[in-house]
Amino acid sequence: MRALVIQHDHATDPGPVGARLVERGYDLTAMTVVPEEHYLTPDVTFDFPSPDGWDLVVSLGAPWSVYDESAIGTWIGGELALLRKAHHSGVPILGVCFGAQALTTALGGSVTASPRPEIGWVEVDTDDPAIVGPGPWFQWHYDRCLPPPGAQELARNSVCTQAFRLGRSLGVQFHPEITAETVRLWLALDGTEQCLRQGVDPGELVARTRELEETARTNARRLVDGFLDRVALAAD
Repeated sequence: MRALVIQHDHATDPGPVGARLVERGYDLTAMTVVPEEHYLTPDVTFDFPSPDGWDLVVSLGAPWSVYDESAIGTWIGGELALLRKAHHSGVPILGVCFGAQALTTALGGSVTASPRPEIGWVEVDTDDPAIVGPGPWFQWHYDRCLPPPGAQELARNSVCTQAFRLGRSLGVQFHPEITAETVRLWLALDGTEQCLRQGVDPGELVARTRELEETARTNARRLVDGFLDRVALAAD
């Protein structure tokens, strides 16, 4: 089975989500949209593939806003078209943070600024822990999803919808793919300044992530299993 992984930037990879997909029999092909040298100028040209021939699509996070074409340029239109076609063709999609926001946009929902940013580890209220557990989950976002028509909200907190599903597609606002190394990479870019502006101690964030790494890996495995068994492989 073939899984397409959309990596929007060089500092984010599928981590334990990808590892579990491999364990479940998927051959991952990762495509990076914005190369490292364009991290600060992400309005690049990128040709997204057709979803035909893929058994699964995973769209990961990104440090930008889906709706900010003045920053990211026009490549987002190509991703939305890919996600829309994949969904309507019955190809399962897992959208993570920015990927969830792209998914909701592609399917008729919208994205707005969150009432407040979330950076750090939080638990969520879940209606279906067999798909989305209560966490703790790692958060780093400034925007929120307004799920598309017909979607089922699976989890939430006081800030926003934390997970939704529509057909064989699942979007999660948190980061199940996170590792301590990924947090360090984000902090080394512009993440440290973001944390300080929000009153978050960067050192404590890394330490907490390291402390929860095994728990996070277990939660990610369960999320992937729930997605595959209850969403991606579900009958229409």
